Amino acid sequence: MSQITAIIGLGNPGAEYDATRHNAGFWLVDAIARSAHTELRPEKKFLGLYAKARVGDHELHLLNPTTFMNRSGAAVAALTQFFKLTPENLLVAHDELDLPPGQSRYKTGGGHGGHNGLRDIISALGNQKQFHRLRIGIGHPGEAKQVVNYVLGRPGKAEQEAIERSLDECLATLPLALSGDWAKAMNRLHSVK
Repeated sequence: MSQITAIIGLGNPGAEYDATRHNAGFWLVDAIARSAHTELRPEKKFLGLYAKARVGDHELHLLNPTTFMNRSGAAVAALTQFFKLTPENLLVAHDELDLPPGQSRYKTGGGHGGHNGLRDIISALGNQKQFHRLRIGIGHPGEAKQVVNYVLGRPGKAEQEAIERSLDECLATLPLALSGDWAKAMNRLHSVK
């Protein structure tokens, strides 16, 4: 697998969305920036909040697009074109309905699974799907017609705590993933219950 040089968090901009489940990807990138003692700042050319960060021996581009979720591809395309990155250089962190709060999973490639942010990124990358994903579990409301209100809603206290523990595990496994030791990173992250 190729070296990851950029981590993109998915979410929606604006204070009204900050604490909503759909912003779990933003939460992870924010946590990476904090742990690397750097700050995401507005960067017009990347249509988002951007920072350079050092995680272990790895220099990374961090980006939280400020386009809305379903337009995330424009920001990702701008970043990849500017730095001449391939899809394989990207790790996209996003909320995942199919995992309960407290669980996260690495994945490489695949479809969008109905996730509008992933759908737009795949389209913006010319239908290339071979980017890495970090799927952050938020749980499922139970019925498809409740999904929109659910992802745009705030998690309860226990859910939020489970998601935050999961983000801590993501941070702990990130150096392994960045070093290309996907088996170890997955083994550790995927064994968290």
